[in-house]
Amino acid sequence: MPKQHPLELFFSPNAIAVIGASREEHKIGHVLVDNLRREGFPNVIPVNPAAEQIQDLKCYPNVQAIPEKVDIAIICIPGQFVPKAIADCGKAGIHHVIIISAGFKEVGNIKLEKQLEAALKKWKVRAIGPNCLGVLAPKTHVDTWFHPLERMRRPEPGGISFAAQSGAVGSAILDLAVKEGHRFAKVISYGNAVNTDESDLIEYLAQDPETKVICLYIEGLQNGKKFLAAAKKAAAKKPVLVLKGGKTAAGAKAAVSHTGTLAGEWPIYKGAFKQAGLVVAENLEEFFDHLKMFELMRIAPKGHRVQIITNGGGFGILTADAIVTSGLSLAQPSAATKAKLKKALPPAASISNPMDLLGDANNERYRAAIEASLADKNIDIVITIILPQVPLIGEDIVDMMGAIYAKAKKPMAVIITGGAFTEKLERKLEEKGIPCFVYPEGAARAIAAAHAWACKKGH
Repeated sequence: MPKQHPLELFFSPNAIAVIGASREEHKIGHVLVDNLRREGFPNVIPVNPAAEQIQDLKCYPNVQAIPEKVDIAIICIPGQFVPKAIADCGKAGIHHVIIISAGFKEVGNIKLEKQLEAALKKWKVRAIGPNCLGVLAPKTHVDTWFHPLERMRRPEPGGISFAAQSGAVGSAILDLAVKEGHRFAKVISYGNAVNTDESDLIEYLAQDPETKVICLYIEGLQNGKKFLAAAKKAAAKKPVLVLKGGKTAAGAKAAVSHTGTLAGEWPIYKGAFKQAGLVVAENLEEFFDHLKMFELMRIAPKGHRVQIITNGGGFGILTADAIVTSGLSLAQPSAATKAKLKKALPPAASISNPMDLLGDANNERYRAAIEASLADKNIDIVITIILPQVPLIGEDIVDMMGAIYAKAKKPMAVIITGGAFTEKLERKLEEKGIPCFVYPEGAARAIAAAHAWACKKGH
């Protein structure tokens, strides 16, 4: 039987103690207990010397008084008391802790952080944090984030794992991602990374069978050499998407006071990331576009030749510009494909690239164009533009495209732009596994990123 990874227990514990649990509803220690219970975690143990019972659960004065085995402890007490809490955990045989508490090197209190490091080392305790939100693992119902469930929806189980140095950025990205339908395997806010840093997390996620895509938000690195070694190994197995904060001098200065980490110069970071095979997002919008592509991508692009199919000529032109600007190229459909489509499409349709099916395009025109493009050896990737404002595009196009995509041996993407009806179709297409984009530029950049990753890894 393979040995369990040292970080696995953070995501699959049997019992969790909350040190600093509170009876007061507005306090973090109360919300943590409440969230874990509401999310369905079966064994939450409050710890507070001033309470005998919290939320109808028996409360213990310290972790050493708990009669059963505790796998992880969440610590949410004032920072100055954390080293003592670590000693208590060590004496109780608890070797995994999540330290929500702040007030360490991020505020200049280097002495307290050193005391924490010494306590962790002495008692052989592995920590996530301090100054963090901890972990979310939807499949095992572990939830150490103190945002009330009414204010931040939790994700459904899926294939994305996301590690964020900043809890605020992590929670905002997660909240938006859940709204857009993304599903997650693991989410980690790791803060000051006192003895578990981004490199350790990447190394763990690379071997985690639930994780299909690794996403990172970082401001600075604890150990650049260690990070690049771990990232390179991970990127050889699965896509690793990174967004960095602190690219400018002003941002880098802010990062120091945020997590106490030096941000470094962006050109150096970017070059190192790309050399390691990471997918670099320049901004949040690009981060989400890339995330969508990699999450839903069933087949990696084997080439750079893109066929555009559209029911709006102007959108086809914008997409052609975006494709070329992103470093991809427009495919040249074969003579056989053109001959086949000449019979299937009306005379006014353009059978080249972009392939314009005209404003009165219906499902059958789309079917003929997509199937012919997927079968053409001159075409590596198919982008279909659907502008559903016209009357002949209905919800039934979803099932038709879903059936084609399920059998496709090339990557497909959809650009679909518009209001409420459009968003409804977009969500349904993504439920079929087809990545959809609002803007041509986002689609082009995401496909280019997928192609670059596939080329580097030889997929």
